[in-house]
Amino acid sequence: MPVSRSQPAPGESHPRAGRLLPGLATAAMALAAAFLVHWLVPVLPAMTLAVVLGVLAANLPGAGAWTAGRARPGLDFAGKHLMRGGIVLLGLKVSIMDVLGLGWLALVLITAVVVAGFGGTYLIARLFRLSPVTSLLVATGFSICGASAIGAVAAVRRIRHIDTVLPVALVTLCGTLAIGVLPLLVHPLQLTAPVFGAWTGASVHDVGQVVATAQTAGTAALGIAVVVKLTRVLLLAPVAALAGTHHRFSARPGNGTGTDGAKLPPVVPLFVLGFVAMVGLRSTGWLAEDWLEAGAMLQDVLLGAALFGLGSAVRIRTLLLTGGRALLAALASWLLIAVLGLAAALLIAG
Repeated sequence: MPVSRSQPAPGESHPRAGRLLPGLATAAMALAAAFLVHWLVPVLPAMTLAVVLGVLAANLPGAGAWTAGRARPGLDFAGKHLMRGGIVLLGLKVSIMDVLGLGWLALVLITAVVVAGFGGTYLIARLFRLSPVTSLLVATGFSICGASAIGAVAAVRRIRHIDTVLPVALVTLCGTLAIGVLPLLVHPLQLTAPVFGAWTGASVHDVGQVVATAQTAGTAALGIAVVVKLTRVLLLAPVAALAGTHHRFSARPGNGTGTDGAKLPPVVPLFVLGFVAMVGLRSTGWLAEDWLEAGAMLQDVLLGAALFGLGSAVRIRTLLLTGGRALLAALASWLLIAVLGLAAALLIAG
């Protein structure tokens, strides 16, 4: 009896799994190295290291051929699908009670920073003649929660995986820059620990980068930094919903399809609903600390593998040739959000 084309022959692994395995194994080894370096040097966030290792793997002789060849399908899978799993579990870090504990004024100010940061960053990117897609992703990543937000909006808008590479590289670069620069400004600006923490939470992009930056000023700064940052993370769900709604209207759908005949994505994808569900679950207080720690660890694994996959698509030579304007736009946007965040922090904790 002939073997169906849709099924692997007896004793053979599924062809899709076989194509994904080299890339997923590469991501797993790189992630282990990132966690090891983070353990040895805690100031370096594991997620940032994952992106850096991905970029190195893409540009070193031999490794570059591997990441562009046999490992590419698995790395692309990680960058897209594991990212979504990481976004879902990110919700376990957000408690509504902690957010409400900041008070209404703080919530209004943080929301204002996100809105102004998003709009300002988008305008800056367009002034530097970046494409609308790149401008949207850069604005999303800088104003909300880095690579996670970029992945969420890219999925909602059906943006190609390759188009997320440059925004992720830029948000990682500027977030890493904040780790070194912001602590140096504490004494010149005469910031108290709570104000510095609120500033970090309101302006630094990724959660791990916020922790690495705020902990330099002690536990008082770290505590408020994490809550302020997670309040920004909570805004990921409405921003993704708005992006999805805008996409459906701009595509002029007919019978659930866009102008090109492709089926439109849902306004709110399942993984964003999963994120909201995890926020709700965390807020109930039902989960024991052990479960929350396990969820945080799995989230780091999924997101770290996704970031390595995205980093492994960055070719430095191409980036230098095409990303000069993008880098200047990113630095200008980083400065804008830092100023907005500082103004909000002085009002929140000053």
